[in-house]
Amino acid sequence: MSTPPEGHPLPIASGRETWHWTRARLRERRGAVAVTLLVGLLGATASVVPAYVLGVLVDRVREQSGTSVIVAVAVTIAVSALVGGAATGLTSYLVAGLGGRVLAVLRERTVASALALPLTRLERAGRGDLLSRVSADAAEVTRAVSDVVPGVITSILLGTLSLAAMAGLDWRLGLAGAVAVPPYVLALRWYLPRAAPHYARQRATVARSSQRLVESMQGVRTVHAYRVEDDHLRAVEAASRESSRVSVGVLDLFTRFVGRVNRAEFLGLTVILVTGFLLVRADAVTVGEAAAAAVLFHRLFNPIGMLLFVFDEVQAAGASLARLVGVAGLEPAPEPEEGPEPADASLDLVDVRFSYDGSAEVLHGVTLHVPAGARVALVGSTGAGKSTLAAIAAGSLRPTGGRVLIGGVPPSLLGTAGLRRHVAIITQETHVFAGPLVEDLRLARPGATAEQVASALETVGALPWALALPDGLDTVVGEGGHEVSPAQAQQLALARLVLAGPAVAVLDEATAEAGSMGARVLEDSAAAATRGRTTLVVAHRLTQAVSADRVVVLEHGRIIEEGPHERLVAAGGRYARLWEAWESR
Repeated sequence: MSTPPEGHPLPIASGRETWHWTRARLRERRGAVAVTLLVGLLGATASVVPAYVLGVLVDRVREQSGTSVIVAVAVTIAVSALVGGAATGLTSYLVAGLGGRVLAVLRERTVASALALPLTRLERAGRGDLLSRVSADAAEVTRAVSDVVPGVITSILLGTLSLAAMAGLDWRLGLAGAVAVPPYVLALRWYLPRAAPHYARQRATVARSSQRLVESMQGVRTVHAYRVEDDHLRAVEAASRESSRVSVGVLDLFTRFVGRVNRAEFLGLTVILVTGFLLVRADAVTVGEAAAAAVLFHRLFNPIGMLLFVFDEVQAAGASLARLVGVAGLEPAPEPEEGPEPADASLDLVDVRFSYDGSAEVLHGVTLHVPAGARVALVGSTGAGKSTLAAIAAGSLRPTGGRVLIGGVPPSLLGTAGLRRHVAIITQETHVFAGPLVEDLRLARPGATAEQVASALETVGALPWALALPDGLDTVVGEGGHEVSPAQAQQLALARLVLAGPAVAVLDEATAEAGSMGARVLEDSAAAATRGRTTLVVAHRLTQAVSADRVVVLEHGRIIEEGPHERLVAAGGRYARLWEAWESR
């Protein structure tokens, strides 16, 4: 499965692609699959034995055999029940373990593929879609693997062995039992083509509902600021109503399917009883053999019914699996061959244009040169395009027009590894990963020693509070661990920047979370972390622009002013008005 163009929704794998991916993972675990099937076959065989033995008992009673026959039959049934129960339980355990390992691989590949996708593609697809895949869809598949798939495997094996046992009694009894197969197949052929689209729509409506909720929760401050709570509530309600409507349609379809299954059961048992009666009257089979055939078929009601009735769950899990495989199967963009090394640490954006939706441009022909080692601050009102320009400079977004050059080399020629080696971006949305603090920092440089980590923390002024933690640098932070403040989280992000050592640093409002009390400290940390590096700063606080070599004022996606702080203030233009408003706060 290739990577689709940017702007397209995240793909959903076809049935063939999903089966191909699953079969490939199972082939990697042939031994576990073989053991699971053998244990399941043993359990199914043990379940068939009691019905066959009961037929023998009927004939022995008719022959007025001794009580020893009853004892033998009772012992056989007891042993079969014990073996069958143990084997069935072990089968469920083995299937759940095997499915869990395959699903773990699927989760990892889904996340890896998602992380490799361009940011614009994820934004267009919607975070809710991706989150619903790795959460709700993964949970659906997990539940099916643990609760449904073991029963499906057992039912298939038991049905096959039961028909074989009936044919072993008499081929005509086996044929009579097989009469029920076509109605079952017809019921499935009626149900499956209708069910697959229903379940696909159900998962899609769940994803849209999740997307609405995620957007509302993540943008709750904006929603309150513009007083559009009612609009968002109506959108969430509409998405939930659509999801409910689709779910009711699925239930109605399943109910009609159940009626067809019941008719197939009635037909099958009737044919078995009539055939058995005729064969007994013709002395072709014994009463016990006819009774055994009827019991074997009747015992199939539960497993076959379960097999058919859980097809709605299998369909739901299949739809979820297809959504996960759709992302996991994406092929990463090919890495370019080893290209030229940047001549220096300069950063150039030449006539850069960008559009998120392919129509309305956010940036209109922006040209910006940041000399090696220089510090340039981007300022402007909200929506001016500052963060978009910063993301393009860092290589997180690709411009729809124009060029970006790192030391004269386009980022596309550097490859992912080369780009990360030369350029790093820090935003206000920092994340502290769960685990020891020292390991959190080593994400930027896996081979860093404890001394190098401590040195990076010292550079950004974070070493004193880090050493004061309960276990020092080994203190567990992040979710479930020691909670760090937003300003401390930003210092950790800046320390990662120091460890990574890129030539070019892009700070997108990286001190915005500090608040007024810690702003000065965090600005000093940012200045220390970027000292000697080519730095592009999206200045949330205009005090960051004062220390910059050059200030660039962006409005409506265009550069309207640029120059040193003092000159722009003296010019009395847009920047001067921003500075006056800042000082008068």
